[in-house]
Amino acid sequence: MIRHTIFAAAVLGLASAAGAQQPQQPLFSQFSGSTCVRPATLHCPDTDCIGDRVMNPGQVVEMKTRRTYFLDYPCDLKPDEKVTLVLSLHGAGSWGNWQRHYFPILDYVDKYRLVVATPNSPTRTWSESDDEYLQNIITSIVEKLGAANVKAFWLVGHSQGGLTSNRIIRTAFFKTRVDGWLSLSGGRLGGNPGRANFGSIGAPPAPGGARGAAAGPTAAAAALRALPEGDFSFIFETGEREMDDKGLPEASEWAAKYGCGARRKSDAVADAKAGYVYDSTRQNPPNPPWGLLARPGAAQVYAYPNCTGGRVVADVVRLEKGHTEGLEPNITEALVKLMVSAPGGKIAQAK
Repeated sequence: MIRHTIFAAAVLGLASAAGAQQPQQPLFSQFSGSTCVRPATLHCPDTDCIGDRVMNPGQVVEMKTRRTYFLDYPCDLKPDEKVTLVLSLHGAGSWGNWQRHYFPILDYVDKYRLVVATPNSPTRTWSESDDEYLQNIITSIVEKLGAANVKAFWLVGHSQGGLTSNRIIRTAFFKTRVDGWLSLSGGRLGGNPGRANFGSIGAPPAPGGARGAAAGPTAAAAALRALPEGDFSFIFETGEREMDDKGLPEASEWAAKYGCGARRKSDAVADAKAGYVYDSTRQNPPNPPWGLLARPGAAQVYAYPNCTGGRVVADVVRLEKGHTEGLEPNITEALVKLMVSAPGGKIAQAK
């Protein structure tokens, strides 16, 4: 009996050890098309990302619409771990994987415990017909994470993706869930800078405006110029060459809403490394307001301190950059730090 007991204990010990050595299944492994590898799926190289790669719409399937998107998250994410959820929207004429590398937050999901969904519009321009798809993405991710484990939920949008963020943040679904909005050249709440001369390209959309300098005002556009209801943090980022000579307005109605202090200028964020992507179709002749080749640079961060409720309100200007040069690593991380420093909790309270 003693021999049998020892043998049984040894077998159980081996079984436990073997079980402990099994690799942990990624939290989203049951999502169709979801894989978690390093480097991330379809990650661009440092330079010369091929067209077929940046045009990829993603492999994760949103099961109700059967449309795909990218999902980036820590491969070692625990079922009860608290994370920051991000929905990142590309601009007009762009693709999901281009946006994924224009604002390469995918490189920081492990360090800052982020879950980032980057969807794709089949028309390459967002409209109300995409709203159900976007809502379904967030609903399915939150169900998997657990609402209590979403510390904060941020919208990120470049150009027309920023304009779309401005629109959907006023809808019932997103208004009750979004804790912050990062506008990447997608319009500034509380006073927008003037536009540089974009020539024949036409200026990217201002808040409430359509793409192109000749686009006329509409009732819907006028509505988006007003400050939205609800409470959330707001960060505006733009290229210096996108603005006219007056530059960035010093005041912010959004900062005033939260009683923030006077804007403070911090040390510039320097990058010795270029971003991943740029608009290769608009380089002959070059158009500096639209964007030149990806290259190193510097950015200036202006923060409005002491906002009510700890809200983050900030402006970021990338020096000598235009509308389409991909963000460099250090300024990307600086923006992520601002995002994760803001309060959250709306997802847990949403019904």
